[in-house]
Amino acid sequence: MATVIEIGRDFSRTPGGRLISDGPFSGQLFRDRTLAPALKDAVARGEKVTVVLDGPRGYLSSFLEEAFGGLVRFRVFDQKQLSGALEIVARDPFYEPYKHLALRYISEAKPSTVAAG
Repeated sequence: MATVIEIGRDFSRTPGGRLISDGPFSGQLFRDRTLAPALKDAVARGEKVTVVLDGPRGYLSSFLEEAFGGLVRFRVFDQKQLSGALEIVARDPFYEPYKHLALRYISEAKPSTVAAG
């Protein structure tokens, strides 16, 4: 059974900035506490995680880059793994640009030479 994470329901209706130090509901918090653990479990079971963007008022690009691009930058996953394990969904057309940004951040991310801390 696939895992579905609806950001507006399961994380926050008001996602914040990039880092935990930027305030509540950051991209770093979402990646580290919600998305990465769900993806690790799904990959171990040969399943997929679907992230539904609908719900919040909008997203800062820093949130999306940290949450999604950070998976690659911090070597949690590579692009190939994510292409098979992660689906990003925008049911409402309002969220389509955010979906495309998240996918772009994943595809353009370069793994860091420094391990995540």
